[in-house]
Amino acid sequence: MVKAIKFFDCFAGIGGFRSGLEKAGGFECVGYCEIDKYAAAAYKAIYDTEGEDFYSDVTKINTGNLRDFDLLVGGFPCQPFSTAGKRLSFADERGNLFFELARILKAKRPRYFIFENVPGLLSAQAGYCFAKILDALSELGYSVCWRFLNSADFGVPQARRRIYIVGYLGERSPLEILAFGTQHKENLRLLVKGSQGRRVYSPNGNAVTQCSGGGGSGSRTGLYLIDQNPNPSITDVARCITARQDSGVSNHRGEHSAVLVEEPCPILNPFKGSTRQNGRRVKEPNEPMFTITVTDRHGVIHYGRIRRLMPIECWRLQGFTDEQFHKAEALGMSDAQLYKQAGNAVTTNVIEAIGRRLLEFDKEVNEN
Repeated sequence: MVKAIKFFDCFAGIGGFRSGLEKAGGFECVGYCEIDKYAAAAYKAIYDTEGEDFYSDVTKINTGNLRDFDLLVGGFPCQPFSTAGKRLSFADERGNLFFELARILKAKRPRYFIFENVPGLLSAQAGYCFAKILDALSELGYSVCWRFLNSADFGVPQARRRIYIVGYLGERSPLEILAFGTQHKENLRLLVKGSQGRRVYSPNGNAVTQCSGGGGSGSRTGLYLIDQNPNPSITDVARCITARQDSGVSNHRGEHSAVLVEEPCPILNPFKGSTRQNGRRVKEPNEPMFTITVTDRHGVIHYGRIRRLMPIECWRLQGFTDEQFHKAEALGMSDAQLYKQAGNAVTTNVIEAIGRRLLEFDKEVNEN
């Protein structure tokens, strides 16, 4: 019988790493760490954690009492490196939490690690931060590889580009663990070429990256009309074009014309005109959803109406099952917390694929 690879789940959130590894099979969780009390409660409700070690603060983990494991996983806090924030990097105390992972690696010497973060990690402080991270891992004796992977290439309809860092305690490069081809490329098929914002993709394509927020300033209802006039009149032809088309919302009903969108389109922060993601607020009907984040508000525009994404839809876009969502929801979690948990999660499908590759790599290492 093949012995399972034991792992410790650091910065666990709602268990994106764990769900992916469990779907891959051949992995066993020995403990987890999560400081957010709501995420930790959801984690405990979703998974069978009986007999496992739990830590609420990674900085207070006594490595002398930490049981042995073969794999350390963690999506260390990304806010200090994200282009959406101030990018204080190691000047932000959250940025230094990576070195807690290094501290655990030094004490426990697991054979492998898998870390995840935002693409901005690579360019923070002109690459100094990432270089420092790689140096720290190398000094611990790990052979390290990294690669940008997009969740949209792993069977979920969300464009979520993240950097994944894999290490092996030895001289052999673990590059093959991240050596993915384009087996999911058909999920994003370009039909009409053009500049950003004008491209059209196949209806079977992926969604744009989602965030964990609601659908705008009135997100309690989640349903909005683009036409700001009361009881707007919908006509088959456009109204007469006037010189005041750009004057804003008119007091005269029906003075301005608009076009109803008959196919669902992803929309970002509908009532915050200055907020953009990749330079856009609305995508073409067949493009993927925007990346799920903790702060943005995402929705779908259809027939002139904007509907926010429901919490369960955000969880699905991260690869979690409806059963997992309902276990967390049953705790009485607010929508705000459920959105936040989805936005902070690691896409389970990507981790499942990496986990399967790691199992193959581990088998080859043990046979040689």
